[in-house]
Amino acid sequence: MPNQRAISRTAAPLRQQVVQFIREDILQENLKPGQRLVESALCQAYDVSRTVVREALRQLESEHLITVVPNSGPVVTVLTEQDIQAIYVVRANLEGLAARLFAENATDAECKKLLKIASRLDQEYRHGTIQSREIIKAEFYDVLISGANNNVLRETLALIHARIAIFRRYAFIDESRTEESISELEAIIDFAANKRDGDAAEKACRHHIDLAAIYAKKEYVSRNKDVIDP
Repeated sequence: MPNQRAISRTAAPLRQQVVQFIREDILQENLKPGQRLVESALCQAYDVSRTVVREALRQLESEHLITVVPNSGPVVTVLTEQDIQAIYVVRANLEGLAARLFAENATDAECKKLLKIASRLDQEYRHGTIQSREIIKAEFYDVLISGANNNVLRETLALIHARIAIFRRYAFIDESRTEESISELEAIIDFAANKRDGDAAEKACRHHIDLAAIYAKKEYVSRNKDVIDP
């Protein structure tokens, strides 16, 4: 079950705090794929009402982090290799498009922002913490997608990124994958913001996601084999 958490009554709305806590427990694998989410236990863990818990679970269901099973209730979503592959095929196409559109549409100021992120990768990604890696990767995507200047693309990628958060966490704790990711990000940034080569930027981004898909499937299946193939 989730860890006991202290809910602030004066900061973000209670529902959003509970959503964040449950999401983090899933990413940290305190709540594992296939595990039932019992409303009464969640109410006790977070010291909130059943209404707040139900609202939080509905939001997490919309993000596909939990699944409501008929006659059983909400459980942490279990993915198959085919599910993961399907997600990453879409992600590769969307992020590749974002890189291409950035190269074609970004302002000089947005290019400078992306190049500045490249200069921070050594300290904040290679030698950083899990938290600093998450932050700079989020900044990378925020600048890339802003420069692409397509709100539909932004909204769609937000849904995809919510679904692959656990796979990012796997990569952020694996030093060998971290090193590979840095080289891949540097290539994307160079082609998109420095050379302004849309075709090359798209290919570099798709390459990054294709390798991430291989890693995600391997790690997820190895960690959850008993649930995926009982």
